[in-house]
Amino acid sequence: IMASILRVNTLTDASSNNSIATSFVAGGSSKAWIHLTGSGTPTAEDSLNNSSVTDGGTGLFTFNFSSNFGNIHYCAASMAGNAGETTDGRHQMPNAELTASAFQVRNVSGTNSVADDANIFIIFHGDLA
Repeated sequence: IMASILRVNTLTDASSNNSIATSFVAGGSSKAWIHLTGSGTPTAEDSLNNSSVTDGGTGLFTFNFSSNFGNIHYCAASMAGNAGETTDGRHQMPNAELTASAFQVRNVSGTNSVADDANIFIIFHGDLA
């Protein structure tokens, strides 16, 4: 089997006007994501556009982006839990002012206590700088 490489400088749709079709591909793709083990020493199990994770104490994590977002108006979606052992709900929220270079999250249990869960998943959408 022979491998192929596709290299392009510009991607346009069939009408060559860079219409909404190609903007959905570029604009709608995730720009960063992380699967974090938050218990013990925080470890990025796998990630995209994440240079490091800072442990800010129980349930507090800062994700430092490798490539900054273009502004602070990006969007994050998340979930967390402990591999089949989570007995109450979880939610995550920004814990500091948003910046283009990092996102600090507070991971909270259903009883509103901060928690270091074994599995924390966050995905980011927005425009990169």
